[in-house]
Amino acid sequence: MVRNIVLFVAIMCATATIQAQNLQLHFDPRHSLYGDKVFTPINYLTATFEMFKPDQWGNTFMFVDIDFSFDKRNPGLAYTEIAREFKIGDFPLLPHIEYNGGLGLVRATDGGFSIPSSYLGGVGYPFQLGNFFLSTYVAYKLNAFEKTSHDAQWTVTWNSTLASGKLSLAGFLDIWSENKNRLGTGDEKGKKMVLLSEPQIWYNITSQLAVGSEVEVSYNFVAGTEKFYAIPTVATKWNF
Repeated sequence: MVRNIVLFVAIMCATATIQAQNLQLHFDPRHSLYGDKVFTPINYLTATFEMFKPDQWGNTFMFVDIDFSFDKRNPGLAYTEIAREFKIGDFPLLPHIEYNGGLGLVRATDGGFSIPSSYLGGVGYPFQLGNFFLSTYVAYKLNAFEKTSHDAQWTVTWNSTLASGKLSLAGFLDIWSENKNRLGTGDEKGKKMVLLSEPQIWYNITSQLAVGSEVEVSYNFVAGTEKFYAIPTVATKWNF
């Protein structure tokens, strides 16, 4: 499994950097904030490779997160999202398809696990409000748990450059439903709502180098809990 996740990370990094727009490195202090009962026994770095590429047929977006949270700060988790929207003439709504998934390692056993994949299909709508460029979509979401979960998701993303190009704001907000019982065992039934948002703020030192922060805001996102969490990072970004 260790070999598999290293190979997965290498493939995703190579794929992401072909046309990558930026590389981010975040210091994540979640252990200092919340301890290891919910999260991990260490603070760690997360590298993010991010790409957005519009073309005459629509646009492609993808990112890869790699958490350096395993023993000796080796990669312990790799997660990716790939989305494509299609332009149909002057029709304002864009058909949207998306895949999410990844792999992880368990520190105590040196074993591995697969992050349940999800597959989305819906429609998106890009628009502008003042200096902010936004996009939103609604989609059917199939969560590939032990017992398949048929759900819905609403997402909004934003991006803006202010202060004569020195300040950038970006981020997303996801709200989706999923089965309370991911494992498909026991008597627990019904759905729960999950919220995840990651607003970012960047100070652009040059057109390529920036420093800033991201705050992971979530509710019902951490497995086994029904709580609200806010985890700020200290980060740097290089624009290609």
